[in-house]
Amino acid sequence: MENNSLWLGPLRRPVRMVALGSFGLTALIFVWLVINRIFFDDAIGMHEMIRPEGRPIVAVMLIALAATLLFSSVYFSDTKGSIEVQPAGFFDMVSLVTARMAMFLTAATVAVMFYEVVSRYVFSRPTLWANELSLWIAAFVFLFAGQYAMQQRSHIRIYVIYDMMPRWIQKTADVVSLALLLGFTFALVWGGYGDAKTRFLRMETFGTAWDPPIPGIVKPAILLIIVLVAIQAISNLIADWNKAPEHHSYDEVDETDIENIRRTLED
Repeated sequence: MENNSLWLGPLRRPVRMVALGSFGLTALIFVWLVINRIFFDDAIGMHEMIRPEGRPIVAVMLIALAATLLFSSVYFSDTKGSIEVQPAGFFDMVSLVTARMAMFLTAATVAVMFYEVVSRYVFSRPTLWANELSLWIAAFVFLFAGQYAMQQRSHIRIYVIYDMMPRWIQKTADVVSLALLLGFTFALVWGGYGDAKTRFLRMETFGTAWDPPIPGIVKPAILLIIVLVAIQAISNLIADWNKAPEHHSYDEVDETDIENIRRTLED
C-alpha cells in the first residue's frame, strides 16, 4: 500500500489505524446515546450535542467525530482518483484533504436528510434540527469544493484567447489573474474580519428552536477558506510556471472526460 502512497508513505498505516479507532469510539458513544435516548426521557439529544458544557460524554463524542473526519480525510487524500490532476504544488495536499472532508460531509448531508424524511413521513415525528444541520454541513461542502476546484484547475476559464498567446503572455495573464484574486481576498478579509470576529467570539446562533451557532462558525470559515483558495492559486502558479504551453480542443476535452468517467465506473 505504501508504494501507491502520494505523500504519507510509512505514515499511511498509522493514520488508517487512528481513523478506524476514532470511528469505533464514535460509533460506541453513538450507540450508547441512542440506547439512553430510548429508555430515558432526560437523555442527551441533538439539542445537547451542540452544547457540550458540563457534559463530558458529548465533548468526547465531538472530539472523536472530528478525529474520524480529519484522519479519514488525510488517509483518503493519499490516493489519487483516476480523473484527478496529479498533485504538484506545495499546497496541493492540504486542498486534497479538505476535498475528502467535503466528500464525507456530502454523505453526512444525505444521511441527515434521509433521517428527516423517514422520521417525518413514516413516524410522523419531524425533527427540529435536520434542516439547520444540513445547511451547516452544506456551507462547508460549498467552501471546500471551491478550494478543490482551484487545486484541480476545474474552475471556469476561457481558453479561446489564452491559447493563441505565446507562453510569456500566458504567464503574464496568469500573474494578473492571481493578482486580482489576491486583491479580492484582501478586500474580503479586510472588510469582513471585524464582523466575523464579533460573531465568532459571541458564538452567534441561528435563532431557531435548535439554535446552532451557524453564523458564529460559518462567517469566519468563509474568510479562512478564501485565504486557503488564494494560497492554492499561488501554489498552482508556481507549479505550472515551467510547464509547456497547453492548447485546448473542446472536442478532445469532451472525449477525454467521457473516457475518464468510463474508466472510473469500470474501476
